[in-house]
Amino acid sequence: MIDIGRPLDLDTVQAFVLIADFASFTRAAQALDTSQAAISLKLKRLEERLGYRLLERTPRHVQLTPRGEQFIQAARSLLLAHERALGDMSVPESRRLVIGISDHVAGPDLPQLLSRLAQYDPLLIIEVRIGSSRDLSAAFDRGELDAAIVRSEGEQHGGEVLVVERFGWFAAPTWQHSPGSVLRLATMASPCGVRQLAVRVLDEAAIAWTEVFVGGGVMAVGAAVSAGLGVAALARRVAPAGAVEVGEQLGLPSLPMTEIILHARPTDARSQETLRVLSAAFRGVQER
Repeated sequence: MIDIGRPLDLDTVQAFVLIADFASFTRAAQALDTSQAAISLKLKRLEERLGYRLLERTPRHVQLTPRGEQFIQAARSLLLAHERALGDMSVPESRRLVIGISDHVAGPDLPQLLSRLAQYDPLLIIEVRIGSSRDLSAAFDRGELDAAIVRSEGEQHGGEVLVVERFGWFAAPTWQHSPGSVLRLATMASPCGVRQLAVRVLDEAAIAWTEVFVGGGVMAVGAAVSAGLGVAALARRVAPAGAVEVGEQLGLPSLPMTEIILHARPTDARSQETLRVLSAAFRGVQER
């Protein structure tokens, strides 16, 4: 029997919601800037308070129990009501977070990333700007962005390394390259850092190349790859569905690993919490 006279602890409710959203104790702990042991203890206290299990967990898998599925909606409503109750003081009821995300980073995981932020902070107005890492880093330095997720191009120091990513040479499965012929490239327009990286390693390997398509974004380059126009240097995560890595087959030089960096400038405690969730969410979607 649940003791309805004793209120729920909001910290334990928030911990439960984050574990469920991330399907990970590790990422939930990162989002709350605490340890996995502390997160596990919060969940245990909440389950003891309610009198039933909310999550089934194994070393590799976390999922809601049927009772957890029922409780999570009420948990979200409780946290939202708490946010609204506190929204009349130092933090406005609705806040805006301006995030820059590199075109080579956004990829198909962007909807899931935004969903994580919206679930954590329903009152948040999210403004996302997609652009080149170079342009977004400059915009962050000018104070135009609260946060930027960009490729490290060696020009800006600091920030949090989210993942280290490998780039490869991708083409359509039906694409054919004649031995000895000039390599046909689909690229983004200069001064794209990935383009510069790709042509540099080709030149160093003395491989003749020519641009057959120049796109204004990764989506356009991916479309050119899918259409069989040529080869593109892309991260596996943003390569178009069905594209295959052809670097080894064609004897192309390896592309170096690159760091994906989060630069953040929180303006208040709540924004700092939200940016931790952004970091944890990005790491989480890369692991799946």
